[in-house]
Amino acid sequence: MSDRLFIFDTTLRDGEQVPGCQLNTVEKIQVAKALEQLGVDVIEAGFPVSSPGDFNSVIEISKAVTWPTICALTRAVQKDIDVAADALKYAKHKRIHTGIGTSDSHIKYKFNSTREEIIERGVAAVKYAKKYVEDVEFYCEDAGRTENEYLARVVEAVIKAGATVVNIPDTTGYCLPQEYFEKIKYLKEHVDGIDRAIISTHCHNDLGMATANTLSGVLGGARQVEVTINGIGERAGNTSLEEIAMILKCHKGLDIETNINTTKIYPTSRMVSSLMNMPVQPNKAIVGRNAFAHSSGIHQDGVLKNVQTYEIINPKDVGIDDNAIVLTARSGRAALKHRLNVNGVEVDEQKLDKIYEKFLILADQKKEVNDADVLMLAGADTAEAHAVKLDFLQVTTGKGVKSVASIGLDISNQKFEAAASGNGPVDAAIKALKKIIMKQMTLKEFTIQAISKGSDDVGKVHMQVEYEGSIYYGFGANTDIVTASVEAYIDCINKFKKK
Repeated sequence: MSDRLFIFDTTLRDGEQVPGCQLNTVEKIQVAKALEQLGVDVIEAGFPVSSPGDFNSVIEISKAVTWPTICALTRAVQKDIDVAADALKYAKHKRIHTGIGTSDSHIKYKFNSTREEIIERGVAAVKYAKKYVEDVEFYCEDAGRTENEYLARVVEAVIKAGATVVNIPDTTGYCLPQEYFEKIKYLKEHVDGIDRAIISTHCHNDLGMATANTLSGVLGGARQVEVTINGIGERAGNTSLEEIAMILKCHKGLDIETNINTTKIYPTSRMVSSLMNMPVQPNKAIVGRNAFAHSSGIHQDGVLKNVQTYEIINPKDVGIDDNAIVLTARSGRAALKHRLNVNGVEVDEQKLDKIYEKFLILADQKKEVNDADVLMLAGADTAEAHAVKLDFLQVTTGKGVKSVASIGLDISNQKFEAAASGNGPVDAAIKALKKIIMKQMTLKEFTIQAISKGSDDVGKVHMQVEYEGSIYYGFGANTDIVTASVEAYIDCINKFKKK
């Protein structure tokens, strides 16, 4: 009989900590439902004590999903645990995830404490959480840099206190795969009562080894993996759910099974990318747009003769439909709704009408509208409720001439116009915008990415703007990259806190 590996998805907690990728409650529910259809066992829905928004999201996600366990993160602090328990009150299956740092670095510099006091605090947190829920997971933060002998003492103590899952995070992505394997194996062999709890992995990708470390942990005896869609997460990200799921599907000799419906992977990936305005890198394993592309003549010849010469995964196994319906300006609402559904997005008729209006405008600009475009249309913020809107933009640029931009803005139903020259069309357009929006703003980051192929690409622009000591993130998408840039800047402005 195959071993069962539990999939713990933290897209809505660790993944959402990526700057600029925050979701509202409605969007989080949409992701949670997609994760349920994907087949994840545990959904970490948030860190309830951190904000009213996180607290409310955990409540609403608990109501929205049926069979997965809903998990709430806490520190080893009684108030955190009280708030988490309250947020989980509607969950059908609930888990509190509490813990504390265990590395000498954390103990000395973060907590100004001792090893013995850390064990006492961990045990107390587990016992307190057990008053609310039966299923308690304990994390040993920075376990990757924690001495194995001491780590085993912590794990043994919290299991004795009632922990049902022990999480061994490589918080900084420091471990080598063999080191992480040996750490998990050491716990399996040296912790009294380890059979009463599940060992969990939680690996970060700072050195590009998150997936390798996670798999090593599984081979060492871990039976829960903490992962995110597209590998999103703090800094360089977390272990990718899709990578672990497909490694185990391809390597049947490992005899380890998950509950993941792999045909839902690609639609879920695209939906998360769209809602979080975080493009998937083209060469990303499993879900990148080049994952099943072959440009080398030798590769193309081999694939045409037998696809298995260079493809170990059938694209349909991860939900990529290579016979996709092509959308054009002549496509109707039914075809658009079908492509939305294929990509994991469900909309009511009212929202479909709004998306369809934007679709027709885009379809007039492009020969074909692809799935990335459709998701952009569905996920991009509607500007109707924004105080600042772009009325028009005209830019003159070229080799040997100075770029000049004229811009029109609608600010709370009042019309404003300005013009400016600059070092390139984007610089000119933003300088013109700043003449109207007379605030001391500093552009900190500016990223452009094409989300489709060809000269009529839709480009995504991500911006980071500093205003009065706070950082704001903006997003824009358009076939004209200058317009997309201005829309991203305006998106930042609309998020400025009212002073």
